[in-house]
Amino acid sequence: MQDIDRTIAHLDLDTFFVSAERLVNSTLHGKPVIIGGISDRGVVASCSYEARKYGVHSAMPMKMARHICSDAFFIRGDMELYSKYSNLVTQIIHEKAPVYEKTSIDEHYLDITGMDRFFGSHRWMQELRHTIIKETGLPISFGLSINKTVSKIATGEAKPNGELYVEKPHVRSFLAPLSIRKIPMIGEKTFRTLRSMGVGNIATLQQMPVNLMENIMGKNGIEIWRRANGIDNTPVQPYRQQKSISAEHTFEQDTSDVAVIKNMLTGMVEKLCYELRSQQKLTACVTVKIRYSNFDTHTKQKRIPYTSFDHVINDIVKELFDQLYTRRMLIRLAGIRLNHLVQGTQQLSLFENTPETLNLYNAVDRIKKKFGKQAVTKAVNLQP
Repeated sequence: MQDIDRTIAHLDLDTFFVSAERLVNSTLHGKPVIIGGISDRGVVASCSYEARKYGVHSAMPMKMARHICSDAFFIRGDMELYSKYSNLVTQIIHEKAPVYEKTSIDEHYLDITGMDRFFGSHRWMQELRHTIIKETGLPISFGLSINKTVSKIATGEAKPNGELYVEKPHVRSFLAPLSIRKIPMIGEKTFRTLRSMGVGNIATLQQMPVNLMENIMGKNGIEIWRRANGIDNTPVQPYRQQKSISAEHTFEQDTSDVAVIKNMLTGMVEKLCYELRSQQKLTACVTVKIRYSNFDTHTKQKRIPYTSFDHVINDIVKELFDQLYTRRMLIRLAGIRLNHLVQGTQQLSLFENTPETLNLYNAVDRIKKKFGKQAVTKAVNLQP
């Protein structure tokens, strides 16, 4: 595969949840802040750099976080607030960037290839960053380099609230001294495998024969070797083309039975939300569609805080359906679409739900993954 010369930036909002909370409560500045499930059985969703100095980190049990950082401010969190600021940042990027991809609630990739001919890529990114900080008040870091992998690693090195430009001739030397953990695709299992081989930093990976990596890890080994050497042709996927997921049902006989229609919609929500969680995605927009017996089609949508939970989306769907279905005619078709998708997990909603709710979803998802999507379903979805 031919390697392509591009200019890719990676933008990451620093300790995003904490930064958003500090915008509405200035007394939190400079203090250790921990956000997540506030009960002892909850876990940490995000924490400030001040809290990290005590050893607090994401996914840590809240009980342990309270023990090692008892003076911290503990906050349940507000997904509506975080969604609002996330969308504000995206809107600024949308107005200025030629091509961008939103990969999570707090991360964006930008392809600004060719910008250096007119303005200077580094200078352009500096001005974009300053605009975001000025208009939102949020700290944000960026890495700029030749591809997604190097720019994302550069962002990590630039934090907090900094910037780093790694030009093409310096890519391998920039990567070399860093831990192999810095390579985005290396998870815990792969890390342990490489460490057992004596590989600790990227320089060692760079020097290994690519065929040895392939023998050990298959195609994954080749990709890891390529990224260690600063090679990554993964394109920036334009955000406007961000995929949605949808489902619709055409009734065998046109119906005006609202209970039947709502039960059908509940079943769709369950399937779509399971799909979201399986792909580790969240949605921020719900659309409901109905088609009357005369083929008139109507839709209504609503922006919501990022989520992948059935019970949250189901309430929105019922609300939208009630607003749509005003003519009391027979309905031929009903459907749901979830879009504005970003990468993210239920972890983001830990502070909105009880541990029991989260554990229930995890248990149901495990059963569905093992025995099939129909293994567990809500009673209203069962045919009489």
